[in-house]
Amino acid sequence: MVTSRKPNKRPSMFEVAKLAGVSHQTVSRVINDSPDVSDATRARVQAAIDELGYRPSNSARALASRRSRTIGLIAGGLKFFGLISAITSIESIAREHGLFMSVMMVHESLCTQSDFDNLCDTFNEQNVDAFIFLTPTDVMFAAACRARVNQPRVIVTSTHGQMTVREGMSLISTANKRRTAMVGIDQWGAMAKVVSLLGEYGHKSALYFAGPNEWRDAHTRLDAWRKLAAARSIDSQIVRCHTWDADEAYAHMNHLLDEYGRTGVPLPTAVVAANDNQAVGVVRSLHEHSLRIPQDISVVGFDDMAGMDNLYPPLTTVRPDFEGLGVAAMRETLRLLGEGTEPTFLSQQHGVGLIPAEMCARRSLGPAPRRYR
Repeated sequence: MVTSRKPNKRPSMFEVAKLAGVSHQTVSRVINDSPDVSDATRARVQAAIDELGYRPSNSARALASRRSRTIGLIAGGLKFFGLISAITSIESIAREHGLFMSVMMVHESLCTQSDFDNLCDTFNEQNVDAFIFLTPTDVMFAAACRARVNQPRVIVTSTHGQMTVREGMSLISTANKRRTAMVGIDQWGAMAKVVSLLGEYGHKSALYFAGPNEWRDAHTRLDAWRKLAAARSIDSQIVRCHTWDADEAYAHMNHLLDEYGRTGVPLPTAVVAANDNQAVGVVRSLHEHSLRIPQDISVVGFDDMAGMDNLYPPLTTVRPDFEGLGVAAMRETLRLLGEGTEPTFLSQQHGVGLIPAEMCARRSLGPAPRRYR
């Protein structure tokens, strides 16, 4: 019996081995779930672990298995709830598989290649088994592709941007391409649902509030909107925003309404915003100009942020499956680590596995005013 151990000293593997009457190598095999241990021995070792309150260190397990069981995650855009939802889902799946998440955050627009490489070097010092990169902007996407890492990498991004997926993949060595996967939200499919619904309600003219162009989601949504609206014969005016903020959209909408009033140009019958924050700013401006939603003009958002179903009127918007995006990113990580099968995607574009988004039809979208039909 072990009695000399100091009360505050962490019990060691050797103490467990002595109490269980086995070698420390056998204790290591039990800890690492090796099949080369009998049930009786496993039970005896586990009893000793429980009695001593032994907790194996991550470094010891890494030495035994040559794996740290740690995933390094670098993320930008964390003030936006969608990415937070994806990270939460990633962490939950990792925990289910006995993996530890180590997370570092960067500014999505100001992150340099040097910043990104330094974070990767820090993770390499932790001997991480794989990387997950959440790259909402072009600068982060390029940095993730250029990163000098040999572990599996999963890049969460959009299919379009100022750098194409093909250009990004060309920055990765041939050997590392086989250890790389990309996943994202099906922005084109989502925008197709928006345009189809507008067409069903008879809308032939719309304002589109675009997000900041360095964001790949914004770039993809704008590309999709232009092509799909033109195919549906919807006359579209693009309002370019430098941020996702409601205040900027509010100011733009005020200016446009003043211009429409001054020139007598007919008001478009719908406004489509690239995110819900922008839609909130638009709705405020329309209310302040005594325009009724949707009787005079309809409004559509994107993201289905919390509270949008209680906006006045409740906002028609797109609900991306951010939780499903996180699950897909983690499943791709497990596949690349040899611990899971290849995920099934309903759609893929440019080598990016896509997660669908749901259309939430609410009262802010209605038929185009009769005079326009």
